[in-house]
Amino acid sequence: MINYILQVVLFQAIFLALYDLFLQKETFFKWNRIYLLITPLVSFVIPFLKFETLKNTVSQEYIEQLPTVFLNPQVLIEQTNQHSSSLNYLAIIFYSGAMLFALLFLIRLTKLFKLITSSKIIKKSRYSIVLLEDKQAAFSFFNYIFVHKQLLESEDLQIIKHELIHCNQKHTFDLLLFELLKIVLWFNPLVYIFQKRITVLHEYISDAEVVSETDKKTYFNNLLAQTFNVENISFINQFFKHSLIKKRIIMITKEKSQRMKQLKYLLVIPLLVSMLVYVSCTNDTQTDIDEMNRIIENEVIYSNGNYFEGKNGIKIFTGSYLAGQVIPFNEMTEREKEIFNNFNNLENSKIEYRLVIDTNGDRVHFLKVPMPPMKNEVSDKIAIEDDGSVPFAVIEDTPIYPGCEGTKEELRMCLQEKITEHVNRNFNTDLAKGLGLKAGVKRIFVMFKIDNEGNISDVKARAPHKALQEEAIRVVNSLPKMKPGSYLGENVGVKYSLPIAFKVE
Repeated sequence: MINYILQVVLFQAIFLALYDLFLQKETFFKWNRIYLLITPLVSFVIPFLKFETLKNTVSQEYIEQLPTVFLNPQVLIEQTNQHSSSLNYLAIIFYSGAMLFALLFLIRLTKLFKLITSSKIIKKSRYSIVLLEDKQAAFSFFNYIFVHKQLLESEDLQIIKHELIHCNQKHTFDLLLFELLKIVLWFNPLVYIFQKRITVLHEYISDAEVVSETDKKTYFNNLLAQTFNVENISFINQFFKHSLIKKRIIMITKEKSQRMKQLKYLLVIPLLVSMLVYVSCTNDTQTDIDEMNRIIENEVIYSNGNYFEGKNGIKIFTGSYLAGQVIPFNEMTEREKEIFNNFNNLENSKIEYRLVIDTNGDRVHFLKVPMPPMKNEVSDKIAIEDDGSVPFAVIEDTPIYPGCEGTKEELRMCLQEKITEHVNRNFNTDLAKGLGLKAGVKRIFVMFKIDNEGNISDVKARAPHKALQEEAIRVVNSLPKMKPGSYLGENVGVKYSLPIAFKVE
């Protein structure tokens, strides 16, 4: 959701920049009105318009990702719960802000209706004039035109004409649209800027209509002579605002833009194409897939065995068998369908994906590496690397940890469990206390290979301190010799990635 909101704000900023740089000084007022109304709404839709032809395919992994080893799992789980609480606080702030802005909108709306009910009204065929007793003001709201009674007595009909154009062209609907957007995206300053832009544009439109039938000099004098008390309501069309008067006069005296300049609106086309390419290649589903494979972010906890819980609430199972009911494709959400297609329909995908409601009633993403192809299918397709290793997904027999027995999947799971136990038992967690590290979760990333003789080799590590890096290398190097994996009847090396996480108090 956060990523979606950021994309919406980004696209609104780009559309607004295009308007400010190329369009707002032109006299194509009706076109500009359409632009300002449509582009903020289009920004909400574009993130959903992902085209398969523009998407990146899922990359083929050559390194088996082992589950994260948590050296002090209890404190990590506590930290994750605290993080979840912080996310709840963000949700509370968001909804509180929306409720506050909705309340302010209702208060202003109530104030306006009270003004209507408490004032004298002169009804016309297409509009009503609300006579104000105290306020030297002129503004409109839907088909109500609010003016001070002295303006009618002085027969200042130009103001009525001006406000009547706002009524006839339904400008109030435009402003109310942005009021609703301000409630939903109250934290987004661009919505307020869009509303200011269209408010100015409304005045340009009304001024242009009036001066086409009135002497410009007389109209200027009226604008400069009147000093009204402006209502502080953002969804009404006001005849006079000090901040707009200069802009309105400049625009009235401006010559009409040449028709050729309408070609500027074609700039929207490459802009839209760029946005579609961006959202299509920024694969949100790939983020979920990567999270399923890595399970090493701050907000992720190792729940139980092969169960994982992702930072976006996604539940993942990477074992060999998950009891429950498989959800058919037509009952999946759009995101789940996209994940399903990425895993199951791509030719280079190595992972089998199912969506299952498990025995606890949880909606779980079930990932399973399929059985390797037959020898005659892979003998001329999968190349053994220079160091003698092959992709884990196609090896026939996985490396076997001493003492493990069972099927290939059971041997794989046993190896993971034994490595986890070995690291937990041998890693010196007290080492981190004297290194001056800041409090919080720390990670060590280890890469190693079980070579074609079953020995641990090529151990590399990345850690927040050299001492931790050396300790991780020492612990992994101390793993016992194993039975090597095999491919096409020959012993081969298999590469592994091992994340290690712990908390510094």
